[in-house]
Amino acid sequence: MPTGSNAHPVRIYDNYRRFLTQQDRYRTDWINPICILLLFITGDFFIYSAQYFIGANYWIKQIVFMAIGGTVYWGLSITDYKKLLEYGHFIYGLSLVLLLIVLSPLGEARDGAQRWIDLGIISLQPSEVAKISALIMVASILARSKVSTLGNSLRPLFWVTLTSFVPFFLIFLQPDLGSGLIFPPMVFALLYTSRLSIRFFLVVLGAFVLMLSLVAIDLTGYYEYYKERDLDFNRDKGAYEEHDLLPMHDYQRIRIMTFISPESIDPTGTGDSWNYRQSVQAVGTGGLTGKGWTKGDQAQLGYLPRSVAHNDFIFAVLAEEKGFLGGISVVGIYAIMIFNTLRTAGIARDRFGTLLATGIAVIFMIHVFINVGMTIGLTPITGLPLPFLSYGGSFLLSSCVFQGIVQSVHRHRREFV
Repeated sequence: MPTGSNAHPVRIYDNYRRFLTQQDRYRTDWINPICILLLFITGDFFIYSAQYFIGANYWIKQIVFMAIGGTVYWGLSITDYKKLLEYGHFIYGLSLVLLLIVLSPLGEARDGAQRWIDLGIISLQPSEVAKISALIMVASILARSKVSTLGNSLRPLFWVTLTSFVPFFLIFLQPDLGSGLIFPPMVFALLYTSRLSIRFFLVVLGAFVLMLSLVAIDLTGYYEYYKERDLDFNRDKGAYEEHDLLPMHDYQRIRIMTFISPESIDPTGTGDSWNYRQSVQAVGTGGLTGKGWTKGDQAQLGYLPRSVAHNDFIFAVLAEEKGFLGGISVVGIYAIMIFNTLRTAGIARDRFGTLLATGIAVIFMIHVFINVGMTIGLTPITGLPLPFLSYGGSFLLSSCVFQGIVQSVHRHRREFV
């Protein structure tokens, strides 16, 4: 059992009793919890709607997950976030062990990807634990280091790179490109917040442009390879990746090419571009006010596949049934939550709290931008869900953990120290 003072049962009881006092209620930020509640209730209604035709009970499971997540949220919110500095290494080590387990025969494979550990009641997705642990570790490294010019920042940069690359690489092997996309912008946001020299970001920008050029060359070669041999992109997946040097799978190339030129990869619209086309149609036909709850054609008739309608494409279901007004309202709630999280970063009592809140704001921003973008055709389909809206136990719990940390940073902000 942890020996820290906050971990003692008497101390936990004192934290709870103090939480009920008037002063402690004043210290609590009520904006984010209200946003969480609104998003969860909205999400549960549309999870129900997405599975209404087949009568699935995912919406009930989501309530159970939220009850567990709410308990975790409350526990973290009344605990001083500084304790994460003490236990961050253990959380990080645990996340790496889980990522290795999921790649072993103990991991559970679905749709060609091995990303889960079957625990019976719930399937755990270790990449969610990895995002939490990587954020804590990178924030702790930068909080304890002096970062300014590129020259005197090489040591912390090395450890930040190593700490974030190991889980990123293990997630990439699953493969789970969507979750892996979270790491680079999160790390760069923390480095920027730490006031690292602008020269570093210019170098990174140059490397990023070079990487995009290599990917563009690779995609061109991929397209020409299939056309020269008269192969089918959907039927003959994997032919190109067997001899290509870039560590990308053909299904990942197809997703990018489907986003860039769906008519070239799937001219009939019945293959890999199906989800994209049905999602765009669902959002487009929703109009201003939508077709009504449980009245959307795409989800109810199964054109938007029921395997993804309640999780990755929940926004398309909402936009079809509640229209532009419903969609923009949800985006507005996310905007309030993210900006309020950044406000918490600004009033944090120390650098560690600032980095934690900033990283969490960026993580939520990426999830919202990519998920909403892919449902309306602005970003490639990557499988990133919407926080508190999409169905999923592991992701809902990790979202509660992130917001619990934000609440802890707010409650221990500097004007009360």
